[in-house]
Amino acid sequence: MHIAIITAGGAGMFCGSCMHDNSWAKGLRAAGAEVSLIPMYTPIRVDEEDQTSTPIFFGGINCYLNDRFSWWQRVPRFLTRWLDSPGIIRRATKRAVSNDAKLLGSMTLSMLRGEEGPHRQAGEELVAYVRQLQPDVVCFSNSMLCSTLRTLKQTCTGRTYCVLQGDDIFLDGLIEPYRSQVLTLLRERAADFDGFLTHSAYYRDYMAEYLSLPVGKFHLLPLAIDCSVHDGRPKSSVGDPPTVGYFARICPEKGLDRLVEAVLLLRQRLPNVRLHAGGYLGAQHEAYFDGVCRQAAPLGDAFLYIGSPVTKTGKVGFLKSLDVFSVPTAYREPKGLYVLEAWANGLPVVLPRHGAFSELVASTGGGLLVEPGNSQSLADGLERVLTDDRLRAELAERGHEGVRREHDLASLARATLATLG
Repeated sequence: MHIAIITAGGAGMFCGSCMHDNSWAKGLRAAGAEVSLIPMYTPIRVDEEDQTSTPIFFGGINCYLNDRFSWWQRVPRFLTRWLDSPGIIRRATKRAVSNDAKLLGSMTLSMLRGEEGPHRQAGEELVAYVRQLQPDVVCFSNSMLCSTLRTLKQTCTGRTYCVLQGDDIFLDGLIEPYRSQVLTLLRERAADFDGFLTHSAYYRDYMAEYLSLPVGKFHLLPLAIDCSVHDGRPKSSVGDPPTVGYFARICPEKGLDRLVEAVLLLRQRLPNVRLHAGGYLGAQHEAYFDGVCRQAAPLGDAFLYIGSPVTKTGKVGFLKSLDVFSVPTAYREPKGLYVLEAWANGLPVVLPRHGAFSELVASTGGGLLVEPGNSQSLADGLERVLTDDRLRAELAERGHEGVRREHDLASLARATLATLG
C-alpha cells in the first residue's frame, strides 16, 4: 500500500502534529508500506530523522504574498519558486512569519477557497505531484489543508482521509468575521473526505459535531511514539530534592502557569520540591512566559526553564531527571504526545481529567487524574505521587510498560493498515 501524508510545517517551531506525522511515516515504512510524507507551508521541524523527501508545496512566503497582493499571483512561477526553498523559508520563519491564528484569518480563508482562490496555481502543483505518485490513500494531517481536495478527487483514484489533531484550537483563535467564514467553508469542503482519523474518542465526538460530520465516517488510531529512543526507567525513589516536570510548548493553553501555582501550594507541605520546565517558546508567547517567571519568583532557583532541546537525546535526558510529570492544559487536549514520552522514560503523570487524558491514562494506568482548573487538586495529586513510594512505583511501571504495549509505532502502523487497507 502506498500512503501519501500531506503535513503542515509549524513555521519553525516543534509542532506535535508534525512530529506525529513524521513518526507515523517511519512506523508505516517499517511495517512495509510505501509512504510519501509531503510538507506544506514550511519545512517540518522534528527532533528525529526527517521523513520528508519532497519539495515544499504551498510555500508559506508565496502564500502570504498571494494573499496580500493580487499582482503577485500574476508573477510567472519561475520567478517565485525560489521563495519555496527550505533554506529561505527557515530564515524567514525564525522571526518574521507567525502561526498565531489571530493574524492568519485572511490567509486561512483564501487557502480554503482552493481552485477559486489566489493559491490555485499552488494547488495545481500539489495535485499534479500526488497524481504522479499514484497513492492508494492520501491523508491530510489537518482539515485546513483540504483546499485541493476536490481537484485531487477528480484526478486521483486513491481514497482521501483527514487526520484531526487539534484543528479547533487554531480555528477558535481566528478573529471575526474570519472565524465564521472559515468554519462555513471548511464544513462544506470537509464533507468531501472519505473518512476522518482521530486519536481519541473524545475528539472524534467533539469534531463530528464541530464540523457537522457523521460519526460513522470517523476511525480511531492509537497515539504513538518511537519508544526505542527513550531509555529512561522507573526510579526506585524520588530525587533529593524531588522534581516536578513540564515539557510542552510554552503557551497559555498548555497551562505552565497552572502548574506553577500548584507547585507553590505544594511547597507549603514539601518545602524542597522544585519545578523544571522545558518546551518551545515562540515570540508571540514571550509576554506570557515573562508572567510565568514573575509568578514563579517565590520558588527562586527551584524553578528552572531549560528551553527546547534540539535533539531527542536532550529531551530524554531532561525527562530522566524528573520524578513526576504534568502538563495541566487549560483546553481539552486532543493528543498528548508528551504524556507518552514521559511514560516511555519511567515517569508517572498527573493530569486534568478532560480531553484525551482520561483515555490515555485508562490505556496504561500510568497516572492520576485531577479536577481540571483546580490548582489545589493538582497539588494534592502531585503530593500523593511524590510521597507514596508504592503508588509512584506502580504508576511508573504501568506507564512504562503500557506505552510500549499500546502506543508504540508498530501498534499505530498495524491499526493504520487495518483501517485504510
